[in-house]
Amino acid sequence: MGTEQKVVIITGASQGIGAGLVKAYRNRHYRVVANSRQIQPSRDPDVVTVAGDIAQPETAQRVIDAALERFGRIDSLINNAGIFVAKPFTEYAGTDYASVLSTNLAGFFEITQRAIAEMTKQRYGHVVNITASLVDQPSSARPAALAALSKGGLNAVTKSLAIEYASRGIRVNAVAPGIIRTPLHAPHTHEALAKMSPLGRLGEIEDIADAVLYLESASFVTGEILHVDGGRSAGI
Repeated sequence: MGTEQKVVIITGASQGIGAGLVKAYRNRHYRVVANSRQIQPSRDPDVVTVAGDIAQPETAQRVIDAALERFGRIDSLINNAGIFVAKPFTEYAGTDYASVLSTNLAGFFEITQRAIAEMTKQRYGHVVNITASLVDQPSSARPAALAALSKGGLNAVTKSLAIEYASRGIRVNAVAPGIIRTPLHAPHTHEALAKMSPLGRLGEIEDIADAVLYLESASFVTGEILHVDGGRSAGI
C-alpha cells in the first residue's frame, strides 16, 4: 500500500472497548470509521461515524461506503460489536438467542464479507475479531452458553478465514478478553470479578487496545486467538 493514512473500521465503537479502540487507532494516526447503534457524530475530521445495527445488511453497506467515499480505502476491520447475556442455559428466551446471534454472528458476517471483498481487490488487509476468553475457560459460577456459542464460532471462523485469505495478503486474528473494566460491569461487582483472574485484577480497556495494536503490527501473525484475560485461559 502507499503512504496515505491507513483506515480502520471499528464496530461497537460508542463506549467501552470500542471507544478505547477508536482512541488507540487515532493515536496511531489511522483514520477511523466508527459504528454503533446510536453513535454520535465526531468533531474529529478523521473519524466518520455511522449509526445503525451492524447486523443489518444496509448498515454494513453504509459503513463500507463511508470508508471508501470519505477515505478511499479499508486497511483494517475490528469486529468489536457484541452482546453478552449471562444466565443459566434453560432460562434463555428466544429473544435472547435472536439478539445475541444477530449482533455477534450476523453483525460479523455482514461487515466482514464486505470488508474482505474490498481488501481482496487491494491484496492487503487485516481483520480482528473480539471474542471471549470464556469460550476456552467456562465457569459454572457465571454460565453464559450463548456467549460461548457465538464467540466460539468467531474463534473458529478466525482460523478458517486466516487460511482462506493468507495467499491474498489478508490476515485474520482474534483477541479473547477476560473480564474487563467497562460499563458492562457495575462497580460493586469489581472486587468479586477480580478474584476470577489469576492476576487478581480486572483487565482494562487499554489492555485490549494494546493487544489489538500488537496484532495490527505483527505482519507474520495470522489465525491467532490472543487471550487477554489475566491468565484465566491457562487455568485457575
